[in-house]
Amino acid sequence: MSGHNKVAIITGAGSGVGRAVALAFLKDGYRTVLAGRRQDALAETIQLSGAPASQALAVPTDVTDHASVQALFAKTKDTFGRLDVLFNNAGVNAPGGIMLEDLTLAQWQAVVDTNLTGPFLCTQEAFKLMKAQEPRGGRIINNGSISAHAPRPNSVAYTATKHAISGLTKTASLDGRKYDIAVCQIDIGNALTEMAQRMTQGVPQADGSIRVEQVMDVGHVASSVLHMASLPIEANVLFLTVMASKMPFVGRG
Repeated sequence: MSGHNKVAIITGAGSGVGRAVALAFLKDGYRTVLAGRRQDALAETIQLSGAPASQALAVPTDVTDHASVQALFAKTKDTFGRLDVLFNNAGVNAPGGIMLEDLTLAQWQAVVDTNLTGPFLCTQEAFKLMKAQEPRGGRIINNGSISAHAPRPNSVAYTATKHAISGLTKTASLDGRKYDIAVCQIDIGNALTEMAQRMTQGVPQADGSIRVEQVMDVGHVASSVLHMASLPIEANVLFLTVMASKMPFVGRG
């Protein structure tokens, strides 16, 4: 465990990448605020960590709701006094296999609200808190995806929002400079979580075929996020791609 006393917020901390990152941050000594829709899932993450109650705080949060996001950051400030790291991780996908022309407006909007508006609202609140605290500044890490670079078939909502996250990262990185806020992005490919379990069974490829894809342990993602967070504020890994080495992404597969 490190000797620092830093504070982190992790959204989507009840499962998958968010849970793995929360466990890594708690082990490293971060006072960690776990945000997510389900109180029971957040509590389970804390229980798995073995962290004392004074180090971990579960705050049920809907990142698509402005008031809920504001309450999350207010609770963080009231409990721990500051914020050093925000990991914008919460995300959803539209139901699989729906063609672009059949996706409903409600399905599109649900993905946009969670994957794009949610990180924007959290980034906005983090800016307000980080620029006013002493010492000033902090780091915001956005969960992009391989989909921020290249789409899968029938993934228009997810891919569009992940491309947009890259724009949010670049703009917030520029706008955060004057407040000593570093903003960066991790793009993840085939980490073995509940969401990626289907990769091991076979998923559609761009050529129309169905193929099993290599996956990697989600712990590699957690250690990568922790490394990004550990840098001094004068250094920033603007974009980091961590992926299963043999997944179809580089070149033509």
